[in-house]
Amino acid sequence: WLLNSCTGLPRDTSSSPGSGRLPQDFPGCFALIPVLYCVIFILGIVGNSVVVAVLCRHRGSKTVASIYLFNLATADLLCLATLPFWAAYYAYGYNWLFGSVMCKVSSSVLSLNMFASIFFITCMSMDRYRAIVHPIRSQRRTLQQASVIALVVWGLACLSSLPTFYFRDTYYIESLGVNACIMAFPNENWSAGMAWMKNTLGFLVPLVVIATCYIRIRMHLLKAQGFEKNKQKRDRVLKLVAAVVVAFMLCWLPFHILTFLDALVHMGVVDNCDVIRVIDTALPFGVCLGFANSCINPLLYGFIGNQFQERLHHLFKLRVYQFSNRESSLSTKGSYLKDAETYGTCERGRGPGTGC
Repeated sequence: WLLNSCTGLPRDTSSSPGSGRLPQDFPGCFALIPVLYCVIFILGIVGNSVVVAVLCRHRGSKTVASIYLFNLATADLLCLATLPFWAAYYAYGYNWLFGSVMCKVSSSVLSLNMFASIFFITCMSMDRYRAIVHPIRSQRRTLQQASVIALVVWGLACLSSLPTFYFRDTYYIESLGVNACIMAFPNENWSAGMAWMKNTLGFLVPLVVIATCYIRIRMHLLKAQGFEKNKQKRDRVLKLVAAVVVAFMLCWLPFHILTFLDALVHMGVVDNCDVIRVIDTALPFGVCLGFANSCINPLLYGFIGNQFQERLHHLFKLRVYQFSNRESSLSTKGSYLKDAETYGTCERGRGPGTGC
């Protein structure tokens, strides 16, 4: 690896937490980024855990959409599970405290599930397109097909993450006095290649597919006669369609623009120190926005859906019923024990003035 000539920090185009080059004139990042990671971690874990719990406890028939949603929530949970490690990494000024193995594992899990999450969002967009635009043809979809597609998605995500597992490791940075968890590529071409791969597989291709699907859905709904009679329902679907595309772009576009610019730095195309400082300062916040997508996904793909709301309501009612039954049972047992104790006292002290 090389040191950045502008900042003196380790150069690393992994474009993930600990991507290695926070400018020294903005130390506030070391305090702010961990706080943002903690907020994203809490919100994301709660939201995605509810999605997984509802889908697992639902006893009705599964659907193709529910299989994709379950895998999306699982990918987001695994991705979010690594955030405490990266929060600590930033908090301690790029000093990795968890050893070489955890450096590789945390980075690989993060990369794998970033790709898996984006791929499953793409699959769900295509599935919605088929269900709305081609409802008769979409009835041929089977749970087995959805399960096979999910396995293929996980396989592609694993392949996309292999370079991270191979190249990421801990290295002692003497100028900073820290053990940094960074990507050490043989040459700068590898760095640029990794950035292009993330831009293409992790954003451009999914964005084209997602945007195309939802544009076609919008066109279909605006023309459909059935939806003209129910304008409120149509507008609600159109707003959701727009929200999905906008949320995906807002969360991932800054990250991938910065990754692209970072690749230009490594290729020597961008060599202005002021520009490099801006990239280095903005990149951690771009990563935060990408993670924030894991908090938004449960809202866009789970809680908004009527079926999911019904399942969540049913699960909540079931929990309340179980809790009230348990409280009632404990109350009955307590009353029985109290009566038994009173009866025993009266038997021992029976006589005038005892009140028994």
